[in-house]
Amino acid sequence: MKEQILKPKQGMPVLLLTLLSYALAIAVFVFGCINLDNTPVLGGLLMAIGIIWFCLGWILFCGLKVLKPQEALVLTLFGKYVGTLRGEGFYYVNPFAVAVNPAAKTTLRQSGDVDNAQGTAQLSISASGVNGNVQAISKKISLKVMTLNNNKQKINDCLGNPVEIGIAVIWCIKDTAKAVFHVDNYKEFLSIQCDAALRNIVRLYPYDVSKNVDTTGDGEPDEGSLRGSSEIVAARIRDEIQSRVRDAGLEIMEARITYLAYAPEIAAVMLQRQQASAVIDARKMIVDGAVGMVDMALKKLGESNIVELDEERKAAMVSNLLVILCGNKDPQPVVNSGSLY
Repeated sequence: MKEQILKPKQGMPVLLLTLLSYALAIAVFVFGCINLDNTPVLGGLLMAIGIIWFCLGWILFCGLKVLKPQEALVLTLFGKYVGTLRGEGFYYVNPFAVAVNPAAKTTLRQSGDVDNAQGTAQLSISASGVNGNVQAISKKISLKVMTLNNNKQKINDCLGNPVEIGIAVIWCIKDTAKAVFHVDNYKEFLSIQCDAALRNIVRLYPYDVSKNVDTTGDGEPDEGSLRGSSEIVAARIRDEIQSRVRDAGLEIMEARITYLAYAPEIAAVMLQRQQASAVIDARKMIVDGAVGMVDMALKKLGESNIVELDEERKAAMVSNLLVILCGNKDPQPVVNSGSLY
């Protein structure tokens, strides 16, 4: 179904003509009452015309529609789609046309939604009686750019580790006819498709960089990860969601990762793993530096001819230097007052 734009901006002339016709109906009714005794037939006819207009003239007011900027109204007439009103203005349409918006009552964690306290019927019962407050639900469709803050999900990454991830999706409606008639509820449809697309993309990536993992599908291992390639992952999530909601007349402008962490049941273990990896890397750097310093010290001693050491003494010196340089605590010096031999 293709969207059809209606532009009947005759709201103000129709309103003025309707009010003028009511004033004319009052004048006709009064004139009929005055002439009822002289000309009963004419007077009764004029009175009947005035009464009929008073009873049925209000129907024209049902065709008056007021829209603010970035609002739309999808109209049907006896079940048939007749068109969409877009943009600000004072419109007049067929008074029997009905506005359709199946997502009017749906409230998600997104901008643009109506609060639960608005647009609903509220009743309170007390000792003095029943108090009611009923407000009509607006059928207008917002064309503004909205943000859907989807709930966090627990998903297994490509290595099977459970992670929690949440996304924010920036979207808008491009085709109101598709949004209303192609899906039952476009807000719920968008939320469900965001969950499905997020699950499909996250399972392709590890949380952190891992060896022998192909995240691009080219058959070659790469360094893609959820933590280090957030921009690429967000772009793929956006494309995945767009391919799913295109038939619903929605446009996904951007998708961003708002929360990313290991699931609570493995968070402590993964933290220990990261700490162990950091300790190993630090130790490796310390050992590399210590070996270089020992080698430099032996070369300097040999070049300067300060002292000649045999292989046994060199081994002892290397051992002592490595213990000092690689130790966690500051060394305690020991003075040897005797002979080395």
